[in-house]
Amino acid sequence: MALNPQLFPNGMPVPFVSEIFVLARDGVEFEIDKIPGHQGGHVKAKGTIYLSNIRMVFVASKPVGEYVAFDMPLLHIHGEKFNQPIFFCNNISGQVEPVVPENQPGALYSTHSFKILFKEGGCGTFVPLFFNLIASVRQYNRHQQQANSRPEPRTDPLQAAQTPVDEMIRHAYVDPNDPTRIFLQQPTPDSQLRRRTYQSRPAEPSV
Repeated sequence: MALNPQLFPNGMPVPFVSEIFVLARDGVEFEIDKIPGHQGGHVKAKGTIYLSNIRMVFVASKPVGEYVAFDMPLLHIHGEKFNQPIFFCNNISGQVEPVVPENQPGALYSTHSFKILFKEGGCGTFVPLFFNLIASVRQYNRHQQQANSRPEPRTDPLQAAQTPVDEMIRHAYVDPNDPTRIFLQQPTPDSQLRRRTYQSRPAEPSV
């Protein structure tokens, strides 16, 4: 996971090279732990989830302390689970590994636990696309590692960019009770603004 990824003024994440945004979902509540500099390390906020072929980005409606957005590479997510509690709203929970800066020891960075709560409307569009995309990204990554004959010690989040998503988007089930917006056309076509690495981001978000 990376904190405060670069954003456009409208709150949309600035894309990476070869990144394709699949959907945006407003009206979700997001929780994550072990955030440095925040009270108890636990963050809870309402906002919008953006899902692409590389990552999932939560953008808060209002800044939470010094944080506005949380970037979770799909290849770093594990233990994801769809929960349907009887007395509470449907949610997705899981863990996400931090994006470790180059030349930094991974032992200094802890695994985060997160939860996405669907408090406004259904989730019949978001949930299948999320799980199908995660499965496709992992399958592609396994093929790449087998082709290289050895697993990489640190998985590059941007390897997921090669995952084919066009067919997934075309055949996505649209739940009329789910306010998720599917991007049939990419909302940020200006390639000059695209990012090339997780490390070359500004210290402050562009919001």
